[in-house]
Amino acid sequence: MNKGQDKQSADLNNGIVALLPRLRRFCMALAKGQADGDDLCQAAIERALSRADQFIAGTRLDSWMYRIAQNIFIDQTRRMKTRGTEIEVDSPGLSITGDDGVHITEQRSDLARARAALYALPDDQRLLMALVVLDGKSYKEASDILEIPMGTVMSRIARARRAIDAYVNGTAAND
Repeated sequence: MNKGQDKQSADLNNGIVALLPRLRRFCMALAKGQADGDDLCQAAIERALSRADQFIAGTRLDSWMYRIAQNIFIDQTRRMKTRGTEIEVDSPGLSITGDDGVHITEQRSDLARARAALYALPDDQRLLMALVVLDGKSYKEASDILEIPMGTVMSRIARARRAIDAYVNGTAAND
């Protein structure tokens, strides 16, 4: 390996490290839980590092990593359907501290409902909510990352928001 390849490899590694928090959030939303999300994140990083030679310098690392994670998730989902087994993921609650015990309980309940609503979304909507809402990507960036039309992003996000509202607040979703 020459100096140019060493620098490119180091740049890729540093870029992946910087992307880790965002990639982890994305994977957790995609996999519907922390444990499976962490496993998915690890698998995506392993695949990216083993195929570092396929990364084209100057392209968006986040798009490449999200696509790898999405492809692994799709493969795992297909494998699970083929096997005919479904694994129930127990998602631990987040710890919210404060002086008002009633308020904390309500916050935990709201958070649990919001997380359950996100996890209940179809994969295509959950994926976009993870990119746009959790990771703060613009609709255009999400469109570019997933290589889908902007109108598709907008309509899926709108349907996802209506479904989450219906789930959390008990309103009727009109789809």
